[in-house]
Amino acid sequence: MPPDIMRPEIIVPFVMYCALLWWVGRGLSWTARLGTAAVTLVLIFCVLLFERGWP
Repeated sequence: MPPDIMRPEIIVPFVMYCALLWWVGRGLSWTARLGTAAVTLVLIFCVLLFERGWP
């Protein structure tokens, strides 16, 4: 496992994302929850790519 994966800058936002998704998703159907999770993860991935200067 790379040493970068356990840094608090990565873990804390992920845990906060999970808590926020749980809180917002309480009233949503399972398909809406999955869609929200997928869109949010794609956005996080795009921000990480942009931040690290890839393409």
